[in-house]
Amino acid sequence: VPRGGFIDDVDRFVTDFFGMAPREAKLTDPQQRLLLEVAWEALENAAIAATTLAGTRTGVFVGISTSDYTHLQLRGRELDSIDAYFSTGTNLAVAAGRLSYVLGLRGPSLSVDTACSSSLSAVHLAVQSLRSGESDLALAGGVGLLLSPVLSVNFTKAKMLSSAGRCSTFDAAADGYVRGEGCGVVVLKRLRDAEAANDRIVAVIRGTAMNNDGRSAGLTAPNGPSQT
Repeated sequence: VPRGGFIDDVDRFVTDFFGMAPREAKLTDPQQRLLLEVAWEALENAAIAATTLAGTRTGVFVGISTSDYTHLQLRGRELDSIDAYFSTGTNLAVAAGRLSYVLGLRGPSLSVDTACSSSLSAVHLAVQSLRSGESDLALAGGVGLLLSPVLSVNFTKAKMLSSAGRCSTFDAAADGYVRGEGCGVVVLKRLRDAEAANDRIVAVIRGTAMNNDGRSAGLTAPNGPSQT
């Protein structure tokens, strides 16, 4: 596979800003660190001071599905070298939990893994939480970094990735997809609340839904009729 999408400097992180000791940061998955940074920027973009959200019913819904950093941390390491920061640094559930902890949020806090649809599933759950009144504000999005070649080798052998290094969606020439890194977070409110607060509204989500393709030609193969 000749191409991929990569983010520069994912190893860099300002520990003091988020109250994290350098030793803890070293054992914390860069996906968690990147999520903290992007979520903070999302709140700034929404003109919401992150420091004002402590104690509020703000939910966190994060799509995350890769554990590359865990594998890297365990490579060649003896069990007695594992320290107290290992589990919180590598557990996918902590990706959402750490954001709620740093900001002092009291709403739901979920890390969602539905593979390729993780971020969309996170947004769906955030919308449901807002509609039910469980949350008054929600941070929803996803993060993914390619820190190890293991999954790429696996996906190549499963013929999931494009040998041409191009995504040709809905095209007869499609021969797979291209893996890439990224992080995105949106700040969600009920429309009436955003209008009452004179917030800058970028988009309105009219509705969301979830289902599954059920049985198909194989576990990883989509079911065409179910997606039409």
